[in-house]
Amino acid sequence: MSILPPDSLETALSQAQQATQAALQEGKNRLQIEILLPDLNAMAFAAGYLPLFEELGRDLKVFFADAGSAALARREWGETAYSVRGVNELLTPIAASDRAIVIVAPTPVEVNAIEQMCETAGDCPFILLNPRLQDVAVVGIGYAGRRLRERFLNTLEPCYYLRPLAETIILWRCYPQPWQIWQYGKTAPTCLAEFEQRPSSEDIERALTPQGKPRGQGIFSRLGAFLRALQN
Repeated sequence: MSILPPDSLETALSQAQQATQAALQEGKNRLQIEILLPDLNAMAFAAGYLPLFEELGRDLKVFFADAGSAALARREWGETAYSVRGVNELLTPIAASDRAIVIVAPTPVEVNAIEQMCETAGDCPFILLNPRLQDVAVVGIGYAGRRLRERFLNTLEPCYYLRPLAETIILWRCYPQPWQIWQYGKTAPTCLAEFEQRPSSEDIERALTPQGKPRGQGIFSRLGAFLRALQN
């Protein structure tokens, strides 16, 4: 049964967890989850998502981009059953006993280490939360680096994705549903377009300019609740 796009951070996190479970049940073990809202707190996002794997205890490993971010998470979260470390903090980050790996907000700097970790993990679920691996400007590495990121990212299933396109419009994907463009209104949201594959910028532009008339005027109020929820 089709589900509607979220109207709160709590709903988005629940949908991301459901999408993860659906993808894992179908044998897709390399997953990517992105909620691309301005000023989204990656640590708060991860804290809301990780209860999905609570039952794994020490067999879950959570990694942040660096040791400092991991230390801050440990301080904020308190004692956890699972390990919380920086990507490059452990000499042997992946162990045979690991049953799930979650990496929070990795950047292009860590892409080589993350790809190696993913290969070592084998069939163990390997999940990236809000990766920033396509931000070439961060490190300025050249063509080879971009090819590495593209090759690695192409192995990941984008099982949950949410990005504002205009003030009342989002691009959304919740596995196993297709990619969709939705517009929020005063009542129920409306689906404007649907794609079997991730739409290109040209696909999105065509969907948002029917007969040359751009959509999406007004205030993006319902998704604004996501950001307000993170500040509470």
